[in-house]
Amino acid sequence: MRYAVHYDGYGVSTSHQPGFDVKGDISKIMRIKHIAILVEDLDSALTFWEDTMGLELDQIKELPKQEARVAFLPSGESEIELVEATTHNSGIARYLQKRGPGMHHICFEVDDILDILNQLKEKGVRLINDSPQIDSEGKKYAFIHPESTHGVLVELYEL
Repeated sequence: MRYAVHYDGYGVSTSHQPGFDVKGDISKIMRIKHIAILVEDLDSALTFWEDTMGLELDQIKELPKQEARVAFLPSGESEIELVEATTHNSGIARYLQKRGPGMHHICFEVDDILDILNQLKEKGVRLINDSPQIDSEGKKYAFIHPESTHGVLVELYEL
């Protein structure tokens, strides 16, 4: 069961709902889809997440367009994605060189990505992608710039 948190100006209340509206007028954020963690060595990272944390590896995908290899480890209705650069000059490799390994982004599953992007633009939120991108499986996604999210890279993903 999911809980929705609402702030009405007087206090915070919770309700049992399958998703929640942000400030009442934006499309629904359904759940945290995944947390992406950049790693320097996927096999070494998998040892920790599988053997120490007890998560089970679902699959490893090669993503040539992103120049990455990604391990998917489900946890409840979400998953941990371990991301390793496959080239030394990819965006992921540059990010690792600048910031080191660790959390890269949090991804929210949404019900209508185009509507959310339009509403975020109206609210002056800085977006990395002004319109939805299409991934290798035909799903829509877009990123919100960390300047608007207090330092966290946020991905929106429509199934």
